[in-house]
Parts: sequence; C-alpha cells; structure tokens
Amino acid sequence: MTATLSATLFQELENLVLIDPHSHINPLSAASKNLADLMGYHYYTELAHSAGLPKDQIEGPEITPKEKVGRLVEKLADLDNTIQVSWLLEMCREFFGFADDRITKDNWESLYDSAEQKMSQPDWEQQVLKHSKLEKVFLTNDFDDPLEGFDTGVYIPCLRTDDLVFHFLKKAVRDRLHKATGIEAIDAGTLRTAIGKLFQHFVAKGARACAISLPPTFSPVKVDPGAASTIIKHAVKGQRLTNSEQDMLSSFVFWTLTEYCAEFKLPFDLMIGVNRRVYEAGVYQGQDLYDTRVSLIQYKEVLNAFPQVTFPISVLTHMSNQELVSYSWIFPNIVANGHWWYSNTPTYIELDTRSRLEAVPRNKQIGYYSDMYKLEFALPKFRMYRRILARVLAEDFVQRRGWSEDQALALGKQVLRGNVETIFHI
Repeated sequence: MTATLSATLFQELENLVLIDPHSHINPLSAASKNLADLMGYHYYTELAHSAGLPKDQIEGPEITPKEKVGRLVEKLADLDNTIQVSWLLEMCREFFGFADDRITKDNWESLYDSAEQKMSQPDWEQQVLKHSKLEKVFLTNDFDDPLEGFDTGVYIPCLRTDDLVFHFLKKAVRDRLHKATGIEAIDAGTLRTAIGKLFQHFVAKGARACAISLPPTFSPVKVDPGAASTIIKHAVKGQRLTNSEQDMLSSFVFWTLTEYCAEFKLPFDLMIGVNRRVYEAGVYQGQDLYDTRVSLIQYKEVLNAFPQVTFPISVLTHMSNQELVSYSWIFPNIVANGHWWYSNTPTYIELDTRSRLEAVPRNKQIGYYSDMYKLEFALPKFRMYRRILARVLAEDFVQRRGWSEDQALALGKQVLRGNVETIFHI
C-alpha cells in the first residue's frame, strides 16, 4: 500500500511546474551544446579523478570535448554505483533516447553524436525547460554582472557577494566595484554607498535574493564604521592587514550587505561551511570540502540584529542538519534551504527531509534547489528529490499519522514550490 501511495504522490509531484531557487546557470548559455557539457560537471570529473583518472587526462586546453568524454567514459564502470551516474543515464534516456543500461566504450560515440545533434536544435533550451517543468531559474550573478542579454522573467538574478566580503583586499575586486558603480570605495562611507548602488541595480533588474558561500571559521559581528574606514584605507594603500583586521573588514562588508537586504527586502541566502582548496591537486571545483567545526551559533549576532531579514540557510553536511532544524524551529527569520553539495545524495536527503518535516514549520522550508550549471540537470536532480519526498509523505504522514492523500500532497507542493514563491516574493 505504501509503495503504491508513494508512486501516486510522486506522479502528482512530477506534474508540478517548479521554480529553481538556486543554480549556477549562465543565462547566455543555459543549455548544453554537447555531452562534454554534461560530463564536465564537477561531480563526474572529481569522481573520475578520485577513481584513478589523472588530472591531466581531464583538464587542459588541448583536450577536445569529445576526447574528454571518451576519457571519462573509461572510468564510468567504477562510478556506476553513484547517484551522479544515475543522473547522467536519466538525462541521456529522457533527452536523447539512449536505450542501453550503461554508457561504455562501445556505445558512447554514437550517444555523443546523437546528443550533439539534438542539442544543436535552435529551441533546445526551451525544450529542456518544458520537459523539465521549469518555469523560472535563480542565477548566481557576480556583483558586477550587467544583467543584460537574457530574460530576467525566466532567469532570476541573485546578487552573489563572496568576493566583496572575503576578497576586497584584492585590487582587482575593488576595481570591479569601481567600474560597476562609478564609486571608488576608499572608506566605510564610500564602500557602503557603492554596495547600495549594486542593490539598486540588481533590484531594478528583478533580483529576488542576495547570496554568499561562507567558510566554517567566519563569525560576523557589527564593526564600527570608523574602525572599518581605517582598515579600508590601509587596504587601498596596499598595506598588509592582520588576520583580525581582515576579519573585521569581512564582517563590516557582510553586515552592510545585510542592512541593504533589510532595506530592499531581499532574503539573504547563507551557504555555510565550505573550506576552499583542501585538496589542492584536485580537478576544477573538486578541491573544496567541509569539516565539523562550523556552528550556526557563529551567526547569533546577525540573526538577532536583523529579524526583518529572511535567511534561507544551507549547510554542507548532514551532521549540521539537526542544528539547522533547531535554529529554524526557534528563529522566525531562518528558512531550512535545500540539500547542498555533499548532502545532495538520497540517503542524507531522506534523513534531512524527515527531520525538517517533523520539526520545522511547513512555511519555512525550501525543499530543494538544483545547484546546477547546465539546464539538463534539473530533471534528474528534482526527480530524485520528488521520489524521496513522495516516500516520506506516504510513510510518515499518510501511513503513520493518518493524513489524507490530499493533505500530504499539499504539504509536498508547498515545500517544492509554494514556499519559494512566498519567501522570495515571486
């Protein structure tokens, strides 16, 4: 009975047209052009490298897209147990009519050619959006992105702020800010004004969120503008800052961003817990990892100071999920957001989904986002989550609690789409 109900709920959730609230899509080249665009996704390159494929066989300007796919295919047999390869097969079957149970050295070239032919169709992007049942896709835009050349009604701008918070010391970042705003940030006042112009630009172009990826050591506090001005002046002069001064500068910029989120009524997506370049010899985007030192207590001051700002929070590890659940339970301005990166596998998703649905108010959960770089990945990723969500709703809510099928389905639709609309004011 439960399996049948789960299948029924899954089919209903499959029919739901979605808004993807976080991706890395380039709206000027949203869909893939060949199979290398799919298999070049960092999941495949880092797994293939981990399984024994040398980095120089994966990366390099002399490697053609077709050569790259051929080399990665050689390692797929070692990766066929992973959920990521199941995504790849699902995309190939749905979009390109691939009928075999595996991609091998004997069939990959014909798959490559048929996929490239299909992807060359002028309306391929629209085909993918329609088949994946995607209405809108949130972007991750550099702070100096002009936000031109694409439909902001479909591809929703999001102000990404990592460079401003953690790399303001770099002259290149300051120059980009100057060029984007016409303001030379030489002290706290001018920096704050420049950031304000960024918000004006993004909101005018339809932005619905601000976002940042945060290391486990960051603990933002309010910094006096006078002290911040002194540090900024030293930075502009090229003087070396102490670790304490660098932390104060990052905190000042982060706090300023949060103030503007309050002013412009934008949610501030916090993605917490990533250490950069842990595996320095890794492939592109396959170097970053987490550790268990991170805690949301580090954000106590800012969470209390800005009750009017909504903070959709993602954590990098399943181990941090219970803390996120408890903070979402208590703080009205915290939303449990998606299943990020190393937690984006079915086992962790299911455990985290069960705990969130049991303990967090239903209007404070964003069930899933794709985190994708190419549009085709929305289909297998969201389908994976829909299957898990349907099973949890069938087992935990209908079977164990006695909810009706309609009640369970309404909850599923709310965490999949409804809350995205209300939290991001769409």
